[in-house]
Amino acid sequence: MNQFPSHRDTKAFHAHLYYADEAGVEIAKQVAEQAAELFDIRIGRFHQKPVGPHPVWSCQLSFASETFGQIIPWLMLNRQSLDVFVHPLTGNDYVDHTQGVSWLGREYTLDISQFKPLAK
Repeated sequence: MNQFPSHRDTKAFHAHLYYADEAGVEIAKQVAEQAAELFDIRIGRFHQKPVGPHPVWSCQLSFASETFGQIIPWLMLNRQSLDVFVHPLTGNDYVDHTQGVSWLGREYTLDISQFKPLAK
């Protein structure tokens, strides 16, 4: 199996809003709510600790591939002080968190030790 999925294999994306404190949580809630009013997205929990591969507090926004072209430019201009990590959902978590990722704002080092590359 090829380790690198085709763009046709990507059905959805995640945009993780990153923040560092209570004030950041409130900004993330505002940005998420505004995005939900404009786009068909699903808002995840507002974590106040690092979760999974994410090194800081975060909230996940999930959306379909078809809306990528509208949501990402909107986040670029409306993320305020938040940093945003964007990745595809292809079914290969390792590739999803290491290849083709995008950052809006500051880039962070993820803890990808929980993800294993698929055999070639």
